[in-house]
Formats: sequence, structure tokens, C-alpha cells
Amino acid sequence: MKKQRANLQKSLMLVPMTFAFSVLAVPFLKGRYLSRGNPIKTQHQNTVCEQKITVGAAERPRLNQEANRMVSVSMKQVEKSFGGNRVLEGVTFDTYEGEIFGMLGPSGAGKTTIINILTKQLSADSGQCYVRVGSNEIGLMLEHDGLFSRLSALDNLIVFEDIYGIPRKRTLEALERVGLLEAKKTVVDELSKGMRQRLVLARAVLHRPKILFLDEPTSALDPMTARGIHKLIRDLRDRGSTIFLTTHNMEEATHLCDRVVMLHKGRIIEQGSPREICERYHATKNVWDLESVFVALTGGGLE
Repeated sequence: MKKQRANLQKSLMLVPMTFAFSVLAVPFLKGRYLSRGNPIKTQHQNTVCEQKITVGAAERPRLNQEANRMVSVSMKQVEKSFGGNRVLEGVTFDTYEGEIFGMLGPSGAGKTTIINILTKQLSADSGQCYVRVGSNEIGLMLEHDGLFSRLSALDNLIVFEDIYGIPRKRTLEALERVGLLEAKKTVVDELSKGMRQRLVLARAVLHRPKILFLDEPTSALDPMTARGIHKLIRDLRDRGSTIFLTTHNMEEATHLCDRVVMLHKGRIIEQGSPREICERYHATKNVWDLESVFVALTGGGLE
């Protein structure tokens, strides 16, 4: 135990933890100490983006009357620029409880910026942002994994187990669900790309979040590993979680997502279920073909 604690302390000194702490621990602390149920307003120049954090019964959840479904995540007319470069323009969508919602678009379309705004890592220039649950009920799997490379798979989860007050049994169950229980003592530096991705997913679901944000969760993974992550995502949805994922893989979105929006140069150009969108543009062939729709709408591909 003393040796394990010493290794942990040494690794924490050597490994930058700014990213992991800011993305995962800080939202948790905000969820605890910010006034619950009150809008959080961030001022940017002369405009305001309102982000409501709802916990428990502090505020009545939003119901989309037309769809008769509970809204989990929402954006209304959100704008964002970096310098003179506008990256989001009038972005509007609703994500419903218990669905896999996909945001599709090529690199640079604004997908990651949207996740960063929704998780309060960035402020929008204008518009409204709504997330139904508190920050400590959100899970994140982002582009940069933020893993402690000198720690074992289990020790990486123990850091966040302590933050959230999670029993060790649940931590081991999370590793088992992603197929890493036998590798729990393996140092992260020795894990494959796919194993690291699965470890990040285990960390993201460790506290059983009600909303899970996944940024390109299967990027650069082999097909077998990607299918395993798809199964885990479906299982989480079936347990009632809302899954918000970004991808430029149209085939992945077609088979995995309940609904999607297409993002091009910061603007939403189409949205609906994969089947609805493909039938709308007669892009069915033998299977639904979202990529054909995207090319028809933008004149360009996804690479």
C-alpha cells in the first residue's frame, strides 16, 4: 500500500493534471457549490449566453410539446467566434432523454466547440444553452484523454472514485464492463489505443451520469474495438442515459444514433433520424446513406 501511494504521488507530480482536473473535477465541484437550479450567465462583450443547470426538483424539466419528450440538452440560436472567425452560427437543437444523439460534420465544423460550450469550458457569444442536470451528473469522453500515463488502469479510476465517493466495487464493475478488469494493474503507457479509449469511457461512466458527452469516441480505432464501444453506448442508453456524441463517421451515425444533426461550417444544415434524412433526399440505396446527403447539401466530403 505504501509503495502504491508513493507511485501515485510521484505520478501526480510528473504528469500534468490540469486538463483532467479542469474537465472532470472542476465541473463536479461546481455542481456541488453553485446555487442549484439558478441560471448561470456568462457575459461576453455585449451579449449573454444563459446556461441553466438543473438538479433534482429545483426547476421543472423542459418538455418538448411537439415531440412529447423531455429535453436533456438544448441550444437556441447560439453564436461563437474566435477573433474574426465565426465558428457557430444560429445553432439550434434539442436532445431528448434516453436517446443517442449524433452531431455529424467534418473536422473544423464546430462539433467540439459545441461540447465545450455545453460543458462550460467555453462561453458562447450569444444564445441560450440548457443542460437539464447538474455538472456532477455529466460524463465526458473528450479528444484528449487526460489519463495519468504512469498509473495503472485501476489507479486512474481510483483518483475519480475518491472525488465522487464511489465504492471500489463499482469501480471494478466499470472496468469489467469495458473489458479491462484483467488489465487493471497495467500501466496506462502500456495500453493500446483501443484499451485507452475504453478506460476513458469507464472513467466517464464511473459515477453513472445521466448525460454523457462523447467527442469522436471511436476515432482511429479498429472495427472490432469500435463495435465494442458501440455496444457499451447502447447499453448506457437502454439504462436511461442521454448520449450526445460527435463524429465524422456517417456509417457509425447511421447504425448507432437515434437522431442526428448535420453541422457544416458552424451551421446546422439538416436534422432528424438517419432514416428520415436519407428518405428525404432519396439516399437509401440498399442501406441508408447519410454521407450522400451530406455531399449533396455541401458539395464536399467529410475529410
